[in-house]
Amino acid sequence: MSAALSIGVGAPALRDGAAAALPRHFDLNDDAAYQAWRAGRLAAYPRRADELIVEVRRPQALSEAELAALRERCRRANMAVYATSGLADDAGSAAEAARRIALQLGLRTVDVNYLADDDGITPLSVHEQGPRSGYIPYTNRAIRWHTDGYYNPPERSIRAMLLHCVRDAASGGANRLLDHEIAYILLRDEDPAHIEALMKPDVMTIPARSEEGEIARGDQSGPVFSIAADGSLHMRYTARTRSISWKDDAATHAAVAALSRILDSTELALQLRMSPGMGLVCNNVLHDRAAFADSATRRRLVLRARYFERIAL
Repeated sequence: MSAALSIGVGAPALRDGAAAALPRHFDLNDDAAYQAWRAGRLAAYPRRADELIVEVRRPQALSEAELAALRERCRRANMAVYATSGLADDAGSAAEAARRIALQLGLRTVDVNYLADDDGITPLSVHEQGPRSGYIPYTNRAIRWHTDGYYNPPERSIRAMLLHCVRDAASGGANRLLDHEIAYILLRDEDPAHIEALMKPDVMTIPARSEEGEIARGDQSGPVFSIAADGSLHMRYTARTRSISWKDDAATHAAVAALSRILDSTELALQLRMSPGMGLVCNNVLHDRAAFADSATRRRLVLRARYFERIAL
């Protein structure tokens, strides 16, 4: 593989430590800038999941038109869905296609998270036994709203992720998708104090994870909403109620309840059930997963990759 196509695995490269100035539309005291940004985001946002789909002929070498179409969807919604045909029902070839698509969108540095394969890509399927069986992504149960890697420390923030469907389930397994910028808008419209509460550096804590009696990962605290050095909005969130601790004050309780209600009721959530050869590539937007059922001949397999970069636009 040439140097131009190399894929980094592990921690992200060190960035310039200087923080960017806060974009005016994220300043809670600048309502005019916020309203202008808000109007643009809502006007561009798709109302149906099929508006995200881009047909791709050769994932290893996207055409200029295909690449431009994927980027256009990401500008509108922080996500796009590619649809390929002719890929074998094989995790290896699917993983290579997914890697190549991600690379062409500027996603190079894979987070080799717990239970991922050596290349950083995680095969998600039902496991009845073994270490994976104790984690909900490896079951057929529903998964609530979340962004990926919410338990990572700030220096390993997941900025983008990819889901590639190798095989779909016999029934169920659809995802709901929501741009985290839209979630921010809906919550700020209700009360800017909710945003202020969820930007506190200690608002959400994920307790330590132990393996065989030893600490594998310590407690991880951080904000829900934060502004990255490049001025983009980052969201770290899970709607799960177990293995999570929220700051114990009235402002946090109100903000968490409002966000949960908004996510469960908004009509701006996009529903997508991926078919084999389809993939979601996104700037770590909010997503969930419906419960599903496999059969003897159709066992759901989805590949997941998490990246430290954002999609290059």
